[in-house]
Amino acid sequence: MTSKPWFATYSANNIPATINADAHPSVVHMLEAAMTQFANQPAFRAFGQTLSYADVDRQSAAFAAWLQQRLGVKKGDRVAVMLPNFLAFPVAFLGIARAGAVQVNVNPLYTPRELEHQLNDSGSEIIVIFNGSTPTLAEAIARTGVKTVVTVTPGDGSGAALPSPPVDARLSGTIAFADALAQGATLVRTPVALTGDDLLFLQYTGGTTGLSKGAALSHRNLVANVEQFKSVMPSALRPGQEVIVTAIPLYHIFALMVNFLTYFSVGAESWLVANPRDMDGFVEVLKQAKPTIFMGVNTLYAGLTMHPRIGEVDFSNLRLSGGGGSAVVGATSAKWKAITGNFIREGYGLSETSPVVSFNPASIQDFNGTTGLPLPGTDIKLLDDYGDEVALGESGEVCVKGPQVMRGYWNQPEANAAAFTSDGYFRTGDVGVITPEGFLKIVDRKKDMVIVSGFNVFPNEVEAVASSCPGVAECACIGVADEKTGEAVKLFAVKMPGATLTAEDIIAHCRKEMTAYKVPKNVLFVDALPKSTVGKILRRELRTAT
Repeated sequence: MTSKPWFATYSANNIPATINADAHPSVVHMLEAAMTQFANQPAFRAFGQTLSYADVDRQSAAFAAWLQQRLGVKKGDRVAVMLPNFLAFPVAFLGIARAGAVQVNVNPLYTPRELEHQLNDSGSEIIVIFNGSTPTLAEAIARTGVKTVVTVTPGDGSGAALPSPPVDARLSGTIAFADALAQGATLVRTPVALTGDDLLFLQYTGGTTGLSKGAALSHRNLVANVEQFKSVMPSALRPGQEVIVTAIPLYHIFALMVNFLTYFSVGAESWLVANPRDMDGFVEVLKQAKPTIFMGVNTLYAGLTMHPRIGEVDFSNLRLSGGGGSAVVGATSAKWKAITGNFIREGYGLSETSPVVSFNPASIQDFNGTTGLPLPGTDIKLLDDYGDEVALGESGEVCVKGPQVMRGYWNQPEANAAAFTSDGYFRTGDVGVITPEGFLKIVDRKKDMVIVSGFNVFPNEVEAVASSCPGVAECACIGVADEKTGEAVKLFAVKMPGATLTAEDIIAHCRKEMTAYKVPKNVLFVDALPKSTVGKILRRELRTAT
């Protein structure tokens, strides 16, 4: 790596230029060490229940034994997990990882169509799923290879009998997570030899075809990203002392790597919030937890700053407020700082990079509108449309190389060829600028992706679903600024001759086929869509007209 502008900033602030991506042989080794060191300390709290590090150790070992002995799970097998932030999530993950398997993270709010694709693409034959999501699975399971369904309630892991929806009656032969743990406790777990090269996660992210692709993330990718994050924020990673509130979903790579893996590895106490839309309950958790660390997307922070009772929360222990998933707005950071004394320290990353690429290090004392310095061991090149590196201060596509970058997309050789430069840099599709001090500022997106509350929405998928609505001749969607969600999906639709459909009809149709954040917020009927000479819809013209 030739000299880069951020190296001098590293030196001036005692940030190492590199990290050891093999500091632990695997994520399992890293987390097992934490479970031994912090055995008697609280690891997770949710719904008034607590799991200690020893509890997580014991229960995950039982789940691993059950997977191995009852289901024959072996190294490299894929297991889907479709859970909100429940106590069962970390137990299930560690059980899957200790069995040597690969966790396929699934959004519990997915529609049958989305779930079917992900299960089939990943080759998952086992799914661990919240009871409340089983109706979705019941719609799709016959078209998948799933053979075993493990059902989860909010109280699982703690033994508490908390209210839960029933398992959908159309599913037969399911097994309750609590029963799997009880059986596993009587079985012998076979330790699995894991290395950094072994796969840990398939993290699904959208693609140009409209179908999501699985970013294949290895144990080394995640160990590296944990070590990289620790190297820039050591003051916020005091062993056995941190308290973190986790409201962003653990199935999202941001919370999974930062809130779970990183903070678990240093013995933090994590308060899980299953439904952050219940803002009253969310604020109550913050009051009880008195967090030292908080991570969120801009919309989460904005919602909290507007809550009438946020002033009741004791933020005197708060040392770090981190933001990512989508751009943090300066006004939101200012409001948050007025309430908590902390500005929002922004970072940047993608599912394909495990996820953190850059972060504002401990030396930064106020919001600066950048996503920080590339993490140690990370190289960034900004390339123009011809593949040439741009001059410092000019904008170009952010291309990344580092130990946290995925090996590629699962079973997608063509997508992989397009995703990497000839010298091995991952093309992010985002356009950025690097300051003279080496800070990365994201200025635009090369791709047409829309980011709603930190979640990626790909226009092709939305358009494919909306186009299947009776009466729609053709359509195109773009992202428009939205005060609440950062961006919202706006759909432009052309009606078929004589069609009488309304905007509400299209929105209702989309709701049946897609998760809520992908559904267009508004629909505008137009006589025709702008197109190129070869018939390609010109979304950029729709943007300028909006």
